[in-house]
Order: sequence, then structure tokens, then C-alpha cells
Amino acid sequence: MADLQTRKKVTVAALIGMLGVMVGLTVFAVPLYTYFCRVTGYGGTTQSAALAPKVVIDRDITVRFNADIGHDLRWRFQPAQRSITIPVGETAQISYIAENLSDQTLVGSAVFNVTPFKVGPYFSKIACFCFDEQTLAPGEKVEMPVTFFIDPSIMDNVNLDDIRSITLSYVFFKRSKSNSDPLVQSESEPKSPLAAQQGS
Repeated sequence: MADLQTRKKVTVAALIGMLGVMVGLTVFAVPLYTYFCRVTGYGGTTQSAALAPKVVIDRDITVRFNADIGHDLRWRFQPAQRSITIPVGETAQISYIAENLSDQTLVGSAVFNVTPFKVGPYFSKIACFCFDEQTLAPGEKVEMPVTFFIDPSIMDNVNLDDIRSITLSYVFFKRSKSNSDPLVQSESEPKSPLAAQQGS
């Protein structure tokens, strides 16, 4: 009888443990997936870097810029220019323009990626408005710069020899202080291969 009660207790404890693991996986699935994307560049997730590369390669790539807005955010959002062509390793700065079309102060947060997705690990941003939430007063219009480069280590990946153009896309969503999600912001973006090498 004592053995039966012990087995029941073990079974109940195991079931509770399994339930706890399932709940934990549910809670942390999105953060873990987000971190995985940032580390690997999966899904076109870009990298961040503190320093510009010292080497510029004689290989030009055209970078196109795309802008979208969530349905509930009354902003106008667009790139100041549609594309630029730069050598690999050269630092470039472009701007996006956002304008609040509503009569209320609105907070926006941007998500972003690059396509083709396989270029994500080699597209590095030094400065970007996507690192923070953006607050615009009614009618306010702002110019938001992005400073980036294409990491020279892309030359070591023969699978990317066919890359001639990259599209950098942003989507702004309406945010509020109560639902701010730091994982959408990019302070924790992984360093690019170049930045990691320079920091070592």
C-alpha cells in the first residue's frame, strides 16, 4: 500500500513537472526564437556593430529600402530615398521619414529584416532608429537615420556570391508604455562577425 502511494506521488510530481516545463516553453518560446534569429541572422535578422570595417571591397551591392505601417498606427512612413549602391565594407547613412497624421501623441516601435534572408548575418547597423521606441506629437514629422554596412566577411561565403541587391524593410507598429516589449528593440542585437573580431 505504501509503495502504491509512493508511485502515485511520483506520478503526480512528474505530471506537475511536465506541466511546468510546457508552461515555461510557452512563455519563453517567442523570446528564445527572437534570440535565435538575432544570433544566426535567421529570417533576415540584421546584426549590430560598434565600429565600421577597415576594409572596403571592390564589389558593389544595391540596397533597397522598404517601409510599412501597422493598420492601427496613423503615421506616414517612408524612406527618403529608394535605394543606394555601395561597395562591401563601406559605411552608408540613409534616412527614413515618419509623420504623425493623428491629433494624438503616438508611440511606434519598428521591426525589421533584410531579404534575401541569408544576408542577415552580414548586414550590420551601427546606428538605427529601431533601437528605441519613437514618440511623435500630433503633426510631428521626423527624419530618422540608419547607418549600416555590409560586412566584408560576406566574401568568404560562396553561397552569397550571387547577391547583387538587398532589401532593408521596416514595419512600424503602434505601442504603448504598458505593452512595450524590449525584445522588439535591438539593443541586444548580436555583434556582426566583424565587430566580434574587433572586440576580441
